[in-house]
Amino acid sequence: MLSFPNAKINLGLNIIEKRPDGFHNIESVFYPIGWSDVLEIIRSDAFAFSSSGLEIPGDPENNLIVKAYDLLKQENLVSSPVKIHLHKVIAMGAGMGGGSADGAFALKMLNDLFELNLSTEALEAYAIQLGSDCPFFIENKPMLCSGRGNEFEAIDLDLKGKYLLAVNPGIHISTAEAYGGVSPEKPEIGIKETISRPVTEWKGILKNDFENKLLIKYPAIDKLKELLYKEGALYASMTGSGSTVYGIFEQETEVKVPEGYMSWEGVL
Repeated sequence: MLSFPNAKINLGLNIIEKRPDGFHNIESVFYPIGWSDVLEIIRSDAFAFSSSGLEIPGDPENNLIVKAYDLLKQENLVSSPVKIHLHKVIAMGAGMGGGSADGAFALKMLNDLFELNLSTEALEAYAIQLGSDCPFFIENKPMLCSGRGNEFEAIDLDLKGKYLLAVNPGIHISTAEAYGGVSPEKPEIGIKETISRPVTEWKGILKNDFENKLLIKYPAIDKLKELLYKEGALYASMTGSGSTVYGIFEQETEVKVPEGYMSWEGVL
C-alpha cells in the first residue's frame, strides 16, 4: 500500500496569549499543498522500518510513523507485523508539518490495510496522541487552527488555480527558539475574517507573528520573502515557525531559487 503524505502551509499565525501550562494559544489557517513524501506499508513476518531520501535525524523509534504503528498495536488493532518504508522529500524542521503528515497518513493506511473501519473522529483521537498538528492531516483540508495548535475547524477557503512556490533555505529553527522571541497579543482582526478577503488584500494584514524577530535574526529568510514579492507574489509569508517561505502567485512563475535551497512549486 502506497500513499503520499503532503505538507501544509500556515496562512497567518497569531500568537494570542501564553497559557498557564506554558504553551501558547495561537490562531492560524492550515492549508495542504502538494510537496509530498512517499510512504509504503505492507504486511510482513516481522516489523521493519526503513527510509531513503533526506536523512532523518534521531532514533527511528521516535519517528511518528513507528509511533502510529505502536499505538494501534497496543490497542490490539493490528493483526500482523508490517514493513514500512519512507522516502523523505519534505524539508524537515521547516514549518511544513511533514513529520506530522507521515504519522497521520500511517494511521490512515493501517486503518485501510487491516480493515479497521475507524471513523474520522477515532483516527483524529489517535492522531492527537502523536502530535498537535497530526489531526489536521486526517481530513487534510483547509482548517482554522486554534488553542495550542490542536483544535481544528473546517473553513471555507479555496485557492484552487493559484500557483505556489515554497522555498526552504536550510535554516533549522527550533520551536523553543521561535517562541522565545514573541510577545503574545490578540489582533484587532482575526485570521478567519482576514482570509475571507481576496488574496490580493492579504499583504500587510495577514501576518505570521514569528516573523517579527526571526526575519531580523535570519536575513536570508527576509531576503526570500522580498524576492517572492519582487517576482510578483500576491502574498508571501514564512510558514509556521519557519524557515520555509512561500509565495502565492496568480500563475506559474520563473523565480530563480538560490542555489542550495530546497523548493517546491505547483498549482494549489
